[in-house]
Amino acid sequence: MLTRTSPTLLIVGSLVLLYLIFPNVVIVPMSLSSAPHFQFPPPGLSLRWYEEFFTDPRWIDSLLVSVRVALLATALSVVLGTGAAFGIARGRLPVPAAIRSLLLAPLVTPYVIIAAGLYVLYVRLRLIDSEAGLALAHTVLGIPVVMIAVSAAMRGARQELEQAAMSLGATPRQTFFKVTLPLVRPGILTGALFAFITSFDEVIIAVFVSGVRSKTLPMKMWDGVRTEISPVLTAVSTILIALSIGVLVVIELLRRHRRRTVEGAA
Repeated sequence: MLTRTSPTLLIVGSLVLLYLIFPNVVIVPMSLSSAPHFQFPPPGLSLRWYEEFFTDPRWIDSLLVSVRVALLATALSVVLGTGAAFGIARGRLPVPAAIRSLLLAPLVTPYVIIAAGLYVLYVRLRLIDSEAGLALAHTVLGIPVVMIAVSAAMRGARQELEQAAMSLGATPRQTFFKVTLPLVRPGILTGALFAFITSFDEVIIAVFVSGVRSKTLPMKMWDGVRTEISPVLTAVSTILIALSIGVLVVIELLRRHRRRTVEGAA
């Protein structure tokens, strides 16, 4: 049954939404400004700040570092997070609730604590200022994200289909790749997208464990805010906003595809 929303709640919700999106509303026009400094509203329109971003080797190098680190962290997170989700849901692990809580701990632990601990460890392992070390650090953040997405997909998948496949002669390997994996594939892809965004947008751990050679794009933006206030930051922020919106659209499409898959299997 549909319920009517009170006018007061609607007004308060609209004001909160406006407060949350207002910085983005300001950033996007400023990225197209022709002024040589931050100015809102912009006196004219220009793509000079986007051009400067794509022609400056320092920005491009930071972008490439972020992409490489995020791709490696996403790959590791998908493999480990998916394995953890299957192990907890289908395996015979002792105290699965405790193991699940331990794997989800990075979601509730402040990043600065994780970064400090990793810094002490990386100094001994000589992984400071390396893309591999930064990717491993971001994998710690990506595993619980993937595990949650895959676990949610597994709850929606019917286990009777796996049992029916094995009763018809399929081996556990064949059942996994031909029945289970297609059912949970949207959850895996959703977790991979979230893991990629988590790694690509992370800055606190990067400040601790990265250096000159492995400076990511968010870390480059952080340095730019502290040392040089350039309107290029607005162009980079707009690009990241567009990337986030694109990821959310893809996730919504995957959610609808998963729902249709589950309904078709039923």
